[in-house]
Amino acid sequence: MSIIIYSILGFLGFALLFSTFFIVRQQSAAVVERFGRFVGVRQSGLQIKIPIVDRVSGRVSLRVQQLDVVVETKTKDDVFVKIKVSVQYKVIKDKVFDAFYKLDFPQDQITSYVFDVVRAEVPKMILDDVFEKKDDVAIAVKSELNDSMLNYGFDIIKTLVTDIDPDAQVKDSMNRINASEREKVAAQFEGDAQRILIVERAKAEAESKRLQGQGIADQRREIARGLEDSVKVLNGVNINSQEASALIVVTQHYDTLQSVGSASNSNLILMPNSPQAGSEMLNNMVASFTASNQIGEAMKKQREEGENTKKSE
Repeated sequence: MSIIIYSILGFLGFALLFSTFFIVRQQSAAVVERFGRFVGVRQSGLQIKIPIVDRVSGRVSLRVQQLDVVVETKTKDDVFVKIKVSVQYKVIKDKVFDAFYKLDFPQDQITSYVFDVVRAEVPKMILDDVFEKKDDVAIAVKSELNDSMLNYGFDIIKTLVTDIDPDAQVKDSMNRINASEREKVAAQFEGDAQRILIVERAKAEAESKRLQGQGIADQRREIARGLEDSVKVLNGVNINSQEASALIVVTQHYDTLQSVGSASNSNLILMPNSPQAGSEMLNNMVASFTASNQIGEAMKKQREEGENTKKSE
């Protein structure tokens, strides 16, 4: 019987000793109460409490936690949009009492503040501004949460607007607008390229015409020089300039006929091309040159008579 009593006492003593010590993990804190009243906060490591009298009523994590809140609201231009706000927060080490006793559900409290701030800020903006100024929304949420949650022992580390999701129809419209803008830019680039091509082609054609005209001018200049040399040679054998010119024309005529006849695929026919026609052409040219000389001499004589009449007066 004594053995049983000793065994029970030993077991009770071991149980009391075991309940005296407890361990608090790193980056956490334990709240100790005595008969339902707060006694203190125990930090990480091996801790001691009075058995039966004291108890660990709860543990609080001191690590940074993240809460994702999705808020659906309307923008200034009447577009419904879902905004995802990620809130990073932690319990302040010196305010574990406030964090444990003042709020039963801190995440619900944070969610309420996020809803309130987002639905107050986003309706002031159009959809494009929501995308461009999402950091302003995040700063407004952080400022509001810091002022409110600090009294409850929570420190707001950072707030991020991680997603902006407009209505499906609005996204389709935005995609179509974007595609249209890109097509417009592509068309402008194509038009510029075509315009540049046309301008460069015109410049090249103008340069070609200029060079062609210069070549023709040089060609005619050389022909004129050749004709001049030919006339000088013919004048040396007592042939006047009119006859020499007629002879050169007839010679060029027959040279042309020869060059045309030498081409196998030529369809050009020059009429008339008989020797009599050449003779008639020569006679006509000589007659025209003679008539022009006579007219020139008459005009010269008339001009001289007019000058003499003026002098006599």
